[in-house]
Amino acid sequence: MCAVRVDHQPVDHDSAVDLLRQSYAAVPPGETVRLAKRTSNLFRPRAAVHTPGLDVSGLTGVLGVDPAARTADVQGMCTYENLVDATLPHGLMPLVVPQLRTITLGGAVTGLGIESTSFRNGLPHESVIELDVLTGSGEIVTARPDGEHAELYAAFPNSLGSLGYATRLRIELQPIRRYVALRNIRFSRLEELIDAIAEVTASRAWAGVPVDVLDGVMFSPGEAYLVLGTFTDQAEGAPSDYTGQDIYYRSLRRRTRDALTTYDYLWRWDTDWFWCSSAFGVQHPVVRRLWPARLRRSDVYHRLVRMEHQYGVAARIDRLRGQPTRERVVQDVEIPLERTADFLRWFAGNVGMTPVWLCPLRLREPAGPGSARPWPLYPLRPGQDYVNIGFWGSVPMAEGAADGDVNRSIERTVSELGGHKSLYSDAYYDRESFDRLYGGPTWRAVRDRYDPEHRFTGLYEKAVARA
Repeated sequence: MCAVRVDHQPVDHDSAVDLLRQSYAAVPPGETVRLAKRTSNLFRPRAAVHTPGLDVSGLTGVLGVDPAARTADVQGMCTYENLVDATLPHGLMPLVVPQLRTITLGGAVTGLGIESTSFRNGLPHESVIELDVLTGSGEIVTARPDGEHAELYAAFPNSLGSLGYATRLRIELQPIRRYVALRNIRFSRLEELIDAIAEVTASRAWAGVPVDVLDGVMFSPGEAYLVLGTFTDQAEGAPSDYTGQDIYYRSLRRRTRDALTTYDYLWRWDTDWFWCSSAFGVQHPVVRRLWPARLRRSDVYHRLVRMEHQYGVAARIDRLRGQPTRERVVQDVEIPLERTADFLRWFAGNVGMTPVWLCPLRLREPAGPGSARPWPLYPLRPGQDYVNIGFWGSVPMAEGAADGDVNRSIERTVSELGGHKSLYSDAYYDRESFDRLYGGPTWRAVRDRYDPEHRFTGLYEKAVARA
């Protein structure tokens, strides 16, 4: 179908699980249990630990794709990049493919993920048929929507590894075509943008043309774009390529129509980490020509950010130049559709970062309206349309302000508007507020059953205390 790798090797899953069990047994009682993982898509720094970690090195593969059943069995540490390489040759893709190549299946389920099919397919965990989980007691159990471990299945999404780690997931797949034809629609009023999202979400069409994928970008309250995509086997002209000199998000301002191969569409945001590659100079034409294309990837930029967290070189240079200290503001929030314009105006006036990503979301309704199920640790309301708003960068700290003030104001505003905040980045909630927003009583009940000695780090400790 596209330029994908198909050199997958057979996976010895049983041996990989045995290795994981052995590494779990090697962690001394009372010591922190966490993955021995060299990379992460988290943006919050974590406390250093010096005990052995869980060896997941053998859990990175695709176990099988069933084209007839439209399912895939995937190991927990398999990246979406590798999964897509396995499914596209069959004309299939996951129901939701998070926008960055190295997000893992297990990570997207336990930490949430989202993309442009989420207005009709919800979040990645909603297409999980079953999953094997290493629990805090050292057992591996198979959790399904019904049955003995249904409560673990329901509580696993947004548990961030505090209830266990997925070793295998069986997920649903959907048909895909060779290309994605795009229409970039500009809006100068946020109310018109919101009305358009409501129409597309309800009808899955715009101006009589089916819409299969939907996201957008706001550059300012007076300039925002929705990108409406339709799967097709026939592209009008040569498809665009945004892995070279051209930069995808800039195309929204100069093109009303576009087309990408399916493969390039799925990773359209990865080449420049949305627009965040500008922090490294990669969008400058000269730097871009010199920066190898194979290194224009989100995981490369993420490694550079981790180095900055560790060494603070850029921060020291800013201080020497007399620049104000900056507060990191890296968040994704879900706002009810009818309050989205209010949040965007508040954000523009009080935070001022631009651009921001817009990704409509509705919990999946697999059997039609009214069939969505709630998920206790991230309680979005069934039947409610939301817009995920993503903003990633930093802002100068005002004189007398404390680090975290801007993030706390965002958290307060999100809650006031009936929204929710993803936990992959910094969080500042007190424990009572956190428990109320993220299913604290449910989480504790499930933890007590599956991790009675509390071997895994707690959810609050992971998300807020950075343990």
